[in-house]
Amino acid sequence: MPWRTLALLLAGQMMASMDSSILTVAMPKLQRELGASPTMLQAIFAGYTFAFGVLVVTGARLGDDRGHGRMFITGLAGFTATSLLCGLSWSPAVLLVGRLIQGASAALMTPQTLQVIQRRFTGSSRERAVGLYAMVLALGVCAGQVIGGVIVTGAGWRWALLINVPIGLTLLALAPRMLPPDERRGARLDLPGVIVLSASMALILVPLLLGREQGWPAWVWPCLLLGLAGVALFARLERRRSTPLLDPAVLKEPGVSAGLATVVAVMGAYAALLFSLTLHLQDDLGFSPLRAGLAFAAYAVGFATMSLSWRRLPPLPWSVVGPLALGGGALVIAVLAADAWPLIAEPVLFVAGAGHAAGYAPVAARTVARVKAKHAPEASALLTTGSILASSFAVATLGSLYLASGLTAVAAGIAATCAIAALSSTTSP
Repeated sequence: MPWRTLALLLAGQMMASMDSSILTVAMPKLQRELGASPTMLQAIFAGYTFAFGVLVVTGARLGDDRGHGRMFITGLAGFTATSLLCGLSWSPAVLLVGRLIQGASAALMTPQTLQVIQRRFTGSSRERAVGLYAMVLALGVCAGQVIGGVIVTGAGWRWALLINVPIGLTLLALAPRMLPPDERRGARLDLPGVIVLSASMALILVPLLLGREQGWPAWVWPCLLLGLAGVALFARLERRRSTPLLDPAVLKEPGVSAGLATVVAVMGAYAALLFSLTLHLQDDLGFSPLRAGLAFAAYAVGFATMSLSWRRLPPLPWSVVGPLALGGGALVIAVLAADAWPLIAEPVLFVAGAGHAAGYAPVAARTVARVKAKHAPEASALLTTGSILASSFAVATLGSLYLASGLTAVAAGIAATCAIAALSSTTSP
């Protein structure tokens, strides 16, 4: 039964992860069909990630307090309904509202997976379950890029969203029979914590998601400073509460901080590579959206292969080797790929994807395995929120570097980020 439950939860996780990137290659078509302005188009693209990032910590805590099964089903129902709304959108404003609610629904649904793993699996079974969770969490973004290219080219951008509806309805039909009975704490939600953290995350994510496209206007920097001050205030408030929204004590558990640092750095490097290489393929090499999406298939295959096999491979320091393979792959692609695609680039992308998995899945599995069951909401929220912030920050900074100096410069930045990830993993006991 636990493995059937995990399959259901991971299917929902995959949908939510894919939808963060599935519209990436559809932006030109979407703009033409709906008549969206550049600012509105940017808001539509960022809206899902924004709502998800702001509310995922609250979603994790609600699952612990109100029941993981109940929150998963509620989030899945909202996600399915708003996928239908988004796919049938008749104006840019409707699509923006739909994407915001869809992201909020994903924030309610997805944190439950890791918490159920913590409570239903033990020993080596938990390690395998966390490895599958880590694979789906990261692979979904890449899969969204590939599948989005295929669907958008063959059927249009609407079907990239409508495909969630039959899948979501199927999962909703299965969920009541396959999810474990809820164990509820019944604690009162820390509303001041929700308000402070949500406002702080909003002040950080909005500049990161919108600032680059707008040329880093003056309002960006006060927002970022206020957001960081809000996070510091939130941490101070949470230490005083008996039932905190996010207990900072989880960071004091052995290896958790170093593990999170490694995961965050790897995910940031990956987001920068995905963003810059997508633009390079379409703008510089003239790839169609379909071909640009399919170019990442080798990366996805490499990631999946390593995620499923690292436990059976020799006990090498994969958390060091992996990030270095990802960073080195980015450099090789930047230097050689334009002249020899796909002869050189596809094998290199396979290796880079495998390196990403090696620097992510084992570290995430080891980190989560060390966390006490009572800190499962914090582990789930920090892994997800850290990945979102790292991805947004990397696209904002390294993405700007790409637009200013090209693929080689951003590849050097990716390699440096991966070196930091490898160094972080060596500090984890």
